[in-house]
Amino acid sequence: MATASKPGPGDNRPLSPHLLHWRWHLAMATSIIHRLSGVAISIGMFFLAAWFVSAAIGPDAYAAFQRVAAHPLGLVVLFGFTFAVIYHMLNGIRHLCWDGGIGFGVRTVQATSVLVLLVSIALTALVWAAAWFYRGAAL
Repeated sequence: MATASKPGPGDNRPLSPHLLHWRWHLAMATSIIHRLSGVAISIGMFFLAAWFVSAAIGPDAYAAFQRVAAHPLGLVVLFGFTFAVIYHMLNGIRHLCWDGGIGFGVRTVQATSVLVLLVSIALTALVWAAAWFYRGAAL
């Protein structure tokens, strides 16, 4: 039968505290947003699959999907999905650099955290501005 051993003199390692005990910083927030964006992309794939299926079924099903997607709540979902994909991709590139041993300095981590957030917001706005522009041009 296994028994718990008592900590010895060299085993005075600290226990990891709960998230509420940490002083929040941007790198921590970007890590959490990265995980949340991965979940959002997974959920958003159902929306994307519904789009493809409705297009395959026929014009009536596609028109029904378009009504749902054009609803303000549908637009919020699509906007969030766009941001999640762009953010996850850019932050994934940052993680890929880290896997190569690049960018581990505290200043570099902070700078790339800000850069990933700002570029994600800018690219999301650019994608939606282009979509809005071309949508108006197509009408």
